[in-house]
Amino acid sequence: GQKKMKKKKKKKSVFVTVGTTSFDALVEAMDSEELIQTLIERGYDSLTIQRGRGTYVPKHIVTSTSSERSSAIKVQVVEFLPSLDAILKEASLVISHAGAGSVFESLSLGKPTLVVVNESLMDNHQVELAETLASLGHVAWTKPDGLLQALNAFDPNSLVKYESGECTLAKDIEDFVFL
Repeated sequence: GQKKMKKKKKKKSVFVTVGTTSFDALVEAMDSEELIQTLIERGYDSLTIQRGRGTYVPKHIVTSTSSERSSAIKVQVVEFLPSLDAILKEASLVISHAGAGSVFESLSLGKPTLVVVNESLMDNHQVELAETLASLGHVAWTKPDGLLQALNAFDPNSLVKYESGECTLAKDIEDFVFL
């Protein structure tokens, strides 16, 4: 018997990560019907939010029973994942907190990365990290309240691929961040 190959649309998934920390402002910013619509319009069909130790649990985007929307995009929320590797490899877009570890992991896999800085961190190397990487064209960055706008303006094709060997940037920043 011949197997009929069903033409599958290439899956486009979004992975949101707060790393090992908590970043409720980011999770809350994601919890927006408008933002989900933007993702759907841009052809994304699945969204995973890794919310870490945060207390905010998305309620607007996961419980939606409007079948039209739920069939357009699959939303799942997890606290932690044993390894981000697999899900990062699958992702078409990574929305990450500005922790150096998460950002470089995403970049080293060549993922279009939108970095969201946590303004409530007192010692804010995050903005410097995000600005440095953005100035080199590797990422786009925003604050939580600008997420929707940043997503609308985000153009993965305009990003410069990060080559882990290209420069000592990661090393410099790690030295700088983890001093």
